[in-house]
Amino acid sequence: MERLKILVVDDESRMRKLVSDFLTKQNYEVLEAEDGAQAIDLFFKVKDIALIILDVMMPKMDGWQVCREIRQYSRVPIIMLTARADERDELQGFELGVDEYVTKPFSPKILVARVEAILRRANAIVSDDILSAGGIEVNKAAHIVTIDGSAVELSYKEFELLTYFMENQGRALSREKILNNVWNYDYFGDARTIDTHVKKLRSKLGGKGDFIKTIWGMGYKFEVEG
Repeated sequence: MERLKILVVDDESRMRKLVSDFLTKQNYEVLEAEDGAQAIDLFFKVKDIALIILDVMMPKMDGWQVCREIRQYSRVPIIMLTARADERDELQGFELGVDEYVTKPFSPKILVARVEAILRRANAIVSDDILSAGGIEVNKAAHIVTIDGSAVELSYKEFELLTYFMENQGRALSREKILNNVWNYDYFGDARTIDTHVKKLRSKLGGKGDFIKTIWGMGYKFEVEG
């Protein structure tokens, strides 16, 4: 079986080696880039990269720029590494379509666990289930969402969030339950992460965004009227 390729981007060679060694032990093929420009070149050259671990502060092109560039063409999962535990940075990362956010220093084992959780979810979308409700159609195999036949561009996390909502139609879902199922159990996030994603998802769904009801003090429920 061909090994999944992971691109590790960090200007510190020690950090790249640390992450690379742990991933290689788990049978991933690791590609390394020491700056943002090199990362972009590698990403478009190699084509079948399964996931990117991306540092924020780098010479030539920082992590935000790399993320913006890649997100114009691909929904490949991205884990952002940063030395600053700044809420604004974290929210900016999620706005740009970052899937996970890890603050340095971190446990390599936890990082690998997050990598594996993201890849499991990405690879789990291979069943040809098609979810449909109120004119929204989610093709889990093709990773495509349409509204009344027109395609809608969603980030990786927005797609997962919508899929989870539609698979649990009519059920009240607490923020904790959503975090556990969409962001996986080892994600130490809070309600703002979910609320930010729900707001963006509602916006992208247009009028259909009203199907996602807020349950004050608890969480959300996906329900189609009529």
